[in-house]
Amino acid sequence: MRTPPVQTRRWSRAEYETLVEKGFFQPGERLELLDGLLVGREPQGSLHAAVVARAQQLLARAFGPDHHVRVRSPVALDDMSEPEPDLAVVRGDPWDYRQGHPAAPVLLVEVAESTIALDRRRKGGLYARAGVAEYWILNLNDRVLEVYRQPVRSASARYGWKYRSVRLLKPGAVVSPLAAPAARIRVADLLP
Repeated sequence: MRTPPVQTRRWSRAEYETLVEKGFFQPGERLELLDGLLVGREPQGSLHAAVVARAQQLLARAFGPDHHVRVRSPVALDDMSEPEPDLAVVRGDPWDYRQGHPAAPVLLVEVAESTIALDRRRKGGLYARAGVAEYWILNLNDRVLEVYRQPVRSASARYGWKYRSVRLLKPGAVVSPLAAPAARIRVADLLP
């Protein structure tokens, strides 16, 4: 006897936000919406938390008062995705987003140890599809900063989009964010 296929249901961002507002999820339940799927987030270890905090300081300094750096907060990426990247640099003041999550981040950053495949393939494809101009992965395993730029359509990529430019920067390198080209951040300052 053949087993019937598993039935799944994709959720829209509006449906997901309604569930959050109505208290459907358990307190402290760590979920994010990725292309209509509810995906559990792994707990942060002390190294991960320290890297996120340090990167937040450096990015806040690099971008200045016209931007703010959100930590593990939702981004309204598109109708089917509301990820919670480790860091999101957005224009304006935190109060600008009282009525809705930001939809046009200038930079998204993930800190990766065990989630490197998810961050590269799934999140990278979603971020490219949404037109996020720049995406960084602080790859703690290999001690490199992965810099993704220039989202382009790609029939072979997950979600039909990828980043054309991918650079791996070692601790001796310096990076300037696209949206803050005068800033210079030492990669060694981002990585433990």
